[in-house]
Amino acid sequence: MDEAPGLSDQYRTASPWPVFIALGIPISELGLLFGLFPLAVGGLLLFGGSVVGMLSESGYVNSTMWASVVFSVLLFAFGSALAFTEVNLVVRGYATIAAAALLVVGGVVFELFVREQRDAF
Repeated sequence: MDEAPGLSDQYRTASPWPVFIALGIPISELGLLFGLFPLAVGGLLLFGGSVVGMLSESGYVNSTMWASVVFSVLLFAFGSALAFTEVNLVVRGYATIAAAALLVVGGVVFELFVREQRDAF
């Protein structure tokens, strides 16, 4: 009798991304709620990078750069709505826009430098 029926050795049993997504959401919410710029940016980067990593690992996207660009556009739209409306949420909007810009930079750097090193081995 097999101890783990239906499981193959070629598949990993767990992915680390859901834990980072679960941490990124409350960290970014705390930063946005209390107006703490670095905490909000860091939480949004953790959340966005984890979503892009999960999509890449599962095979839904071929390029992490384009996935991070699309997620950054969504963040930029949300941040613009916060920053440039009549509601007094300017610092929160700027934090979201900064996280969107850093996520694009991180996706481009990963695609250009880290991907080449991984493919070389």
